[in-house]
Amino acid sequence: MTCRTVLLIDDETDIQTVAKIGLTLNTDWSVTTANSGEAGLDVAIATLPDVILLDVAMPGMDGLATLAALQKNPITAKIPIIFLTAKAQASDRRRLYEAGASGVITKPFDPTTLASQIAGFLAWTI
Repeated sequence: MTCRTVLLIDDETDIQTVAKIGLTLNTDWSVTTANSGEAGLDVAIATLPDVILLDVAMPGMDGLATLAALQKNPITAKIPIIFLTAKAQASDRRRLYEAGASGVITKPFDPTTLASQIAGFLAWTI
């Protein structure tokens, strides 16, 4: 197994807890969390994660604004972003992919398959 680092940016602590459990259950991945887009930008710059899981709907700086800020910064521009969203409509998913997402995972997600979903989007082996 390859040790990967994941940054989860979500304003809901319950989501953070469930995702962290799912992501570390059968992997040796390291998971860092941030509870806002602004905090997530700081953590991404400081830690340079292998992937960022990003909630779409957050107060203040939402997921799309956070993605735009990450893409503008040469330090974080190449980090793949996978969105977490409660909006499952095809048009919503298309908008996220057009913005630059590497993947979209619909909430509620199954924590036992979360790592394999991410690995699938990024062609990683678990």
